[in-house]
Amino acid sequence: MIDRHVLANATWFKSSHSPTQDECVEVAMVPGAVGVRDTKDRAGGTLVFTSAAWANFLTRLKAGH
Repeated sequence: MIDRHVLANATWFKSSHSPTQDECVEVAMVPGAVGVRDTKDRAGGTLVFTSAAWANFLTRLKAGH
């Protein structure tokens, strides 16, 4: 399990494809982990994935799964 505190000093970014900058998710990448949080509720919680799991998600997403 990855400790979400590894993202404490991470730089968060939003997709350039988001129609508005306040209705999307933010992503932060650090060595070995990726965090995802809601832009409208940043204090509401963060999902943390391994870098490998995130890469697999993106690969499957791009493939239309």
